[in-house]
Amino acid sequence: MKISIKTPLINSLPLSECLKTNVWLKMESAQPTGSFKLRSAANACRYYAEQGATGFVSSSGGNAGISVAHSGRKLGLPVTVVVPETTSLMARQLILREGAELIVHGKVWSEANDYALSLTGGNTVYIHPFDDPHLWEGISTIIDEVIGEGLKPDAVVLSVGGGSLLSGVVQGLVRHRLGDIPVYAGETYGTASLNASVNAGKLVRLPVVSGIATTLAASQVCRNAFDVATRHNVHSMLVSDEEAVSACRAFLDDHRVLTEPACGVSLSLLYDRKIQFAAEDNVLVIVCGGASVTASAILA
Repeated sequence: MKISIKTPLINSLPLSECLKTNVWLKMESAQPTGSFKLRSAANACRYYAEQGATGFVSSSGGNAGISVAHSGRKLGLPVTVVVPETTSLMARQLILREGAELIVHGKVWSEANDYALSLTGGNTVYIHPFDDPHLWEGISTIIDEVIGEGLKPDAVVLSVGGGSLLSGVVQGLVRHRLGDIPVYAGETYGTASLNASVNAGKLVRLPVVSGIATTLAASQVCRNAFDVATRHNVHSMLVSDEEAVSACRAFLDDHRVLTEPACGVSLSLLYDRKIQFAAEDNVLVIVCGGASVTASAILA
């Protein structure tokens, strides 16, 4: 059963003109749940279902929980998603619409996650929002599709929250012998857990996360993302909340696609010309999505 889909690969004329290079957009926002997270959730849920899982539990304030709920519905298995109090009303509604049981617990994701773990047992399997090799394998298919369309990227631009997107993309690049190309990993100043770890030379946890890019708000990236960032050609970069939102607005004007501020982080690296490329480069941007974003939130 196909749960996630092959997404469009689009040449962006506005961004190519802005940067005087060739910018390509991998439109993960076109997934049925509106996010790349469906690739990871679908792969993990399918794997555990084949191993005998009879239900799933997840913890997420947004895209991951929606994607696990969707995957469970497609597989005909019950899902419980635990979200913190900060989860938006729209995200909650999207989880419920997929037929999952929704539990609101805790003020932050870590508290919701602890409660979710307490609900697992027997054949009910916990699906982590970003830290599981089966998640990364699902995400790595992004690169398979790009290569399959005849594009060999010279650089990749993406956003980082818990680190599953970075982990999966680099895994795909390595599989296609592109593990040495630069990957530009963007975070906001208030969610910069990867940047803090890279600067410290070890995995660290932020004492607090803040700002508008709530789906990047993991206080600590997964170990694999940190290892990937230190072993490969990964450049940690920071943007402000205002820059992220401004990029979302520009992208909406240029491509008629609404994305969340977490996606605006990577887009702002291009719109604000924070990276320089050669004219002949092919730059791949992962348009990671925005299931629960609204036009009023971006345009306000």
